Amino acid sequence: MSFSGKYQMESHEGFEKFMKAIGLADDLIEKGKDIKSISEIEQNGDHFKVTVTTGSKVNSHAFTIGQEAELETLTGEKVKAVVMKDGNKLKATLKGIQSVTELTDANTIVHVSTDRRRFPSFKKTNIDLYL
Repeated sequence: MSFSGKYQMESHEGFEKFMKAIGLADDLIEKGKDIKSISEIEQNGDHFKVTVTTGSKVNSHAFTIGQEAELETLTGEKVKAVVMKDGNKLKATLKGIQSVTELTDANTIVHVSTDRRRFPSFKKTNIDLYL
């Protein structure tokens, strides 16, 4: 199954507690908790381009499975990381935070971020905009 598609956030669980635990400022948490992001994923073999639009902010990055790439953390910091593919999951660790993006069916992407040192997880569910 291809990850390619345009997905709108449907729900997010644990957002405020997780963002506070990783050090995001309270005013940014307050602004972000009700914004519905749109994620566009373009997959060409092992190469991915991911563009996330949250309000007026657009974050875009590209990576190839198994190769080091510069990615942006949830706090906006740029870090080097390697994304691995495991079946229908993309996995990476960015500054101690494990990120797993799973294609659960042809129309749904579930993204879970886990920082076991401070807070268990933040889960975001996105549905395909073209349903």
